[in-house]
Amino acid sequence: MNAPRPTAPRAPFAMTCLAVAAATGVAACEGVGQAAPGTFAFTDVNVLPMTSDTVLRGYTVVVADGVITEVGPSGDVRVGEGARVVSAAGAYLMPGLAEMHAHVPPGDDPPREDVEEILFLYLANGITTIRGMLGSAYQIPLAREIQRGDVLGPTFYVGAPSLNGNTAPRPEAAERLIRAHKEAGYDLQKIHPGVPLDAWDRMAEVAREIDFTFGGHVPSDVGLVHAIETGMSTVDHLDGYVQAVAREGVQAQINAGTISLGGLVEGFDENRLREVIRITKEHDVYVVPTMYLWENLYGAPDVDAMLAQPEMRYVSARQKEAWRRQAARGPRGSPDEVATFLALRKRILKELSDAGAHIMMGSDSPQLFNVPGFALHHEIRVMAEAGMSPYAILRSGTVEVGRYVRDHLGKDHRFGTVAPGQRADLVLLAENPLEDLDHLTTRLGVMVRGRWLPREEIDARLEAIAARHAGGAGRP
Repeated sequence: MNAPRPTAPRAPFAMTCLAVAAATGVAACEGVGQAAPGTFAFTDVNVLPMTSDTVLRGYTVVVADGVITEVGPSGDVRVGEGARVVSAAGAYLMPGLAEMHAHVPPGDDPPREDVEEILFLYLANGITTIRGMLGSAYQIPLAREIQRGDVLGPTFYVGAPSLNGNTAPRPEAAERLIRAHKEAGYDLQKIHPGVPLDAWDRMAEVAREIDFTFGGHVPSDVGLVHAIETGMSTVDHLDGYVQAVAREGVQAQINAGTISLGGLVEGFDENRLREVIRITKEHDVYVVPTMYLWENLYGAPDVDAMLAQPEMRYVSARQKEAWRRQAARGPRGSPDEVATFLALRKRILKELSDAGAHIMMGSDSPQLFNVPGFALHHEIRVMAEAGMSPYAILRSGTVEVGRYVRDHLGKDHRFGTVAPGQRADLVLLAENPLEDLDHLTTRLGVMVRGRWLPREEIDARLEAIAARHAGGAGRP
């Protein structure tokens, strides 16, 4: 493994004052030109604490040196003279969201501008935490730079380079890699398909010994139930769930690799679904479904329409052409088969959510047509179509992520709610997302670890990114 590349500190992000249209009901703020450390007060704001499905109206939230210090009715909270005030009457303040299947440019030395651009695209969309699911050595010091405030970006949990059929074909290779990745300082081990059963079992045994969590894909030789029972922390993409809920006769065809997409769907067994959900809950597994990506991977999206979406302004011509070539491979089955398959995935997700299993939002950006940050809002739409409630969906990007970080990563979990003592990762919205999840896009500003990014500054940076790609530079 290559040693981490030292990087120079970055200058603090220059911020300007928030100017909000009068129609939003939010007045201009005072003195927000400095980054954390410092004191901020969001006054007369409606708070979504995410500790319950409620809105606290007319509250003041005080942030000092990157930590929430007070949350209470505005008449009861005194704002000190040195605080920088964001007068937010009529607006809604909630915890920042998390992208739990993110990708930051891989390799030993990607262009720094490309890396920082992707980090900003996440922040611009209200995402203040990411879990990188295919790490490189440079990302370990990068995560520390972000934490110190030298680089602007969401808090970054770094997954190690993956164990897969090529890197871990035998038990000794799996053991060597997982020990090396733990020692290098990665936060978790990423799993890709192809890991043989004996290599998996040795990996899982060593992971327990060294207290190193692992998650991602479910290798076909392992299967969902065995993966969960041997300690898998997160199952991404609903990997293995459709196969695991198939009736016994279909399982043999799955194992032999002789079943079609339609045959897989037709093999659905209600009793197996209930049993798999029970096992998922019993073992405290978190599911990162990436529903939107699977719709594009398995279906036949209109490529021209996808590439005409507004967020494609922030994507290089090279990346868009790569997506066009990838989409040209066509759907994975007939229209009816694909529709039934995607409907089954939605049913599994809803049943998991309704049963109280842990769900965390993630989009697998920048995979097919998934622009970092923007794609998470498409993912939220599909989660809603599956039948998850707005509150359950918001929890999957806030409270549930804090619990995962506490229980599975053993890291600072003081985020995901609006409460004293929590990290000041916040999003200010013009409208209430509990009423309509599209309101998550009415952002008036984002705060990350106490650093306030007003809407006008976010827009200016986005325009600079668009201009860069209009000139043919960069690769997200």
